[in-house]
Amino acid sequence: MPDTTRLNRIEEKIDKMSEAIIQMAKLETKIDNYEKYRDESWARMNRFSEKLDAIEKKVDDNHRTVSTINKLFWVVIIAAAGAVATNLWM
Repeated sequence: MPDTTRLNRIEEKIDKMSEAIIQMAKLETKIDNYEKYRDESWARMNRFSEKLDAIEKKVDDNHRTVSTINKLFWVVIIAAAGAVATNLWM
């Protein structure tokens, strides 16, 4: 009988160890999945960053264009006002 109890305790310990190993394997799988998700998220953020840089460049180009058009508009208005004033006073 004492040998049977000892064997039962050993079997229980082996069962607990196998459960612990299974839990560790599950945890390792979860960690691997999380690392994959994290890497994909970083890649996605990098793509968004590249798109944002391209949009920023286009906005800067548009700002320069609108600024130039605005200046030309005022030059034309001032020239027209000068021409009207010259015609009225002369």
